[in-house]
Amino acid sequence: MPVQAATSALPRAMSTAEDAATAARELHERLWRPGLELVVVFCSPRYDTAELGRELAGRFGDTPVVGCTTAGEITPEGYASGTLVGIGFPSEDFSIVTERIDALNGFEVSDSTRILRSLLTKRDRALAARPEPFPDKGSFAMLLVDGMSMREETVVSALHSVLVDIPLFGGSAGDDLRFERTFVLHEGRFHENAGVIALFTSARRFSVFRTEHFVSSDRKMVVTGADPQRRIVTEINAEPAGREYARMVGLEGEPLTPMIFAAHPVVVRVGGQYHVRSIQKVNEDESLTFFCAIDEGIVLTVAEGVDPVQNFEAMMARLTDEIGTPDLVLSCDCILRRLELEQSQLKRTMSGLMAQHNVIGFCAYGEQYNGMHVNQTLTGVAIGGR
Repeated sequence: MPVQAATSALPRAMSTAEDAATAARELHERLWRPGLELVVVFCSPRYDTAELGRELAGRFGDTPVVGCTTAGEITPEGYASGTLVGIGFPSEDFSIVTERIDALNGFEVSDSTRILRSLLTKRDRALAARPEPFPDKGSFAMLLVDGMSMREETVVSALHSVLVDIPLFGGSAGDDLRFERTFVLHEGRFHENAGVIALFTSARRFSVFRTEHFVSSDRKMVVTGADPQRRIVTEINAEPAGREYARMVGLEGEPLTPMIFAAHPVVVRVGGQYHVRSIQKVNEDESLTFFCAIDEGIVLTVAEGVDPVQNFEAMMARLTDEIGTPDLVLSCDCILRRLELEQSQLKRTMSGLMAQHNVIGFCAYGEQYNGMHVNQTLTGVAIGGR
C-alpha cells in the first residue's frame, strides 16, 4: 500500500527494500502519477548508487529526479534509516528547473553568476511555455551538496548574493556517519564533488524556515590554532583542542563521541546572531574536525539547549499561522539533532510529530539557509494547501 498523506495533493512515499532495483520500483509504484514536474529523493548510502540512479531514471522517464545520499531519512512515518523516500511535485502547482554545479573543489564566487543566469533563464522560459499560467506566489531555491566537499560556505554565500530576494534552503549529503563519500543525484547519476540547485516557482503559499534549539552561555573559548582548509581546530585557549573543549563542557577526561558533540555544541556570533558550529570528530592528535568553516581568532561559545520538542512545535505553529496547515514540510535536519534526540529519548516523540506535520526530508552533514552554512539546525520549506 502507498505510504502517503491522504489529505495532501503532494504525493510522498518510501521503500524499505534492501536492493536498489526493488526500492526504485516500489517508490515509483507508490509515488507516480501523471503530470509530475519533479521528483525529489533521499536515499540511504547502503544502496548501490550507480544502480539506483539508473533504475530511478528508467522508472520516472521524462520526469526529472534529483536528490542525495543521507545520514538518515525523514519518511512519511518519521525518522528512519536504510530507506528510499521521495516527494512528487505536480506541474499544476509548480514550475521547477535545476542546474548541477560540478567540480566544487574549483568553484569560484564568479561561477554563481553564470550558474544562476542559466537557471533563471530556464525558469522564465519554462513559465512562458506553460499552456496556462498559474497564480505565481513566488520562487524559492533548494541546494543539495556533497557533504564531504568542504565547499558549502563559498557556494551558498555566492549563490545567495545573486539570488538576492529569492529564499534558499538546503542540506549537505551524508553517508551514515562514515565521513567517506557522499553523493547528489542529477540526470540519472549520483555525483561526487558536486551540488544540485533546484529553483521552484509555486502556485501555493510557502515559507522557507530555519530553527535550532540552543542559546549561548557565558562559557567562551578562543581558537588559537586551526587549519581552515580542512576545518580542523588544533588549539583552543592555547591548549590541545579536544582536551580544552572537554574541560569547557565539563567532561574533562571523558572520551569525545558524536553523542557528546550533539549534546554540547558551540556557537559563533555572526551578523548579530549566534550560529551553531558543530564538531564532526576528534582526531588522534586531539584536534577537532568541524562540520563548518573555522579559523584562528574565532570566539566559540558553549551553547545550552532548550526543549527541542517545544521548539519544533512553536515553529510549526508559526508556519501554520503564516501559510495555513502545510501539505508538505520539506526539511534538511542535522544528523547531530537526531543523535541528541536519541540520547535524550525524544526521538520517537519527534518522529511522531514530524509524521503528523507532513515533514519529509533527510538527516544532513550541514544545512544551508539563505547565505549561511549552519549546523545542528532544521531548515527547509513549508508548502501550504491549494
